[in-house]
Amino acid sequence: MSPTPSPSPSPLLDWRVRFGALALIWGFSFLFIKVGTEGFAPFQVTFGRLLFGTAVLTVAIVVKRDRLPRGARVWGHLSVAAFLLNALPFSLFAYAELTIPSTLAGICNATTPLWGMLLSLVALSEDRPTRVRAAGLGIGFIGVLTVLGAWQGFSGLDVTGTALALLASFSYAVGWIYVRRTLSGTGASNLSLAGSQVGLATLQLAVVTPLFTSVPDSIELMPLLSVIALGALGTGYAMLLQYGVVAEVGPTTAAMVTYFIPVIATAAGVALLDERLTWNTPVGALVVLAGAALTQTRTKRSSSVVGMRSSPGLRPGGAPGAERVGTTDPRPAGARGSRA
Repeated sequence: MSPTPSPSPSPLLDWRVRFGALALIWGFSFLFIKVGTEGFAPFQVTFGRLLFGTAVLTVAIVVKRDRLPRGARVWGHLSVAAFLLNALPFSLFAYAELTIPSTLAGICNATTPLWGMLLSLVALSEDRPTRVRAAGLGIGFIGVLTVLGAWQGFSGLDVTGTALALLASFSYAVGWIYVRRTLSGTGASNLSLAGSQVGLATLQLAVVTPLFTSVPDSIELMPLLSVIALGALGTGYAMLLQYGVVAEVGPTTAAMVTYFIPVIATAAGVALLDERLTWNTPVGALVVLAGAALTQTRTKRSSSVVGMRSSPGLRPGGAPGAERVGTTDPRPAGARGSRA
């Protein structure tokens, strides 16, 4: 009689618990950014975030004895992905939150699937629109206009800060299309790609930050702790949580975290930062999320085609923006969520 194979070890925490922790961490990222900018320049917040995130991912790579990606071409693509998915959007959100509330930044982050679908119609030949997805795109942007109070002429709204937050979400969408086209099938693990990409983004900010900022006269405790939490939890540990959730329940279920992020970001901003919330902000956010959900609907045939053309992997998405990392995803760019 052959011996009974031993079952693989079960995770210590149920995936629902880890899913909830992931939503909380990414939802609070916008609050951490806001508090961080009270003591540091935006570029410094971004650099600290990436530095602590890289440290966590590096430890994970060493513990798992994973190998770094190989080949100059792969590293070149990772450098571009690091800029589009980490260095640029992280910096844009930090600058945006100098003048807009964290609640608005979190809601702007939720537009990434809308930008992704809009871009994928042009960039991805297999991603053709359906009536439902086109309706979702239109509904989503109506939600954006509702959040911004377009009928009031955007009065009381900081146009520059809002534009920076929306541009950050747009950068995530562009970055994911780029990753899908260039980093699928590299043979490297998702963890290896993620750690390498975040590390490259850290190097990019290490060059930029000294050129545009100076050392703070004093370092306050709360901003420092916020930057550490933003990096170690939101950019490092959350990534590891996501790997486990995706491996256990699949990328489609894991991507649902996207819909909790703006809700948590709004609740955190109102409860802990005393940010003002008018009726159009939550209503518009719900419309945005409804539109984003519709853009993710796909026919069975198109889903199977996409699955054959791209290797399975990991992502929502920060949302979040994004965490924005160079991992592949069998879903279309427009279907991915995001976090800060």
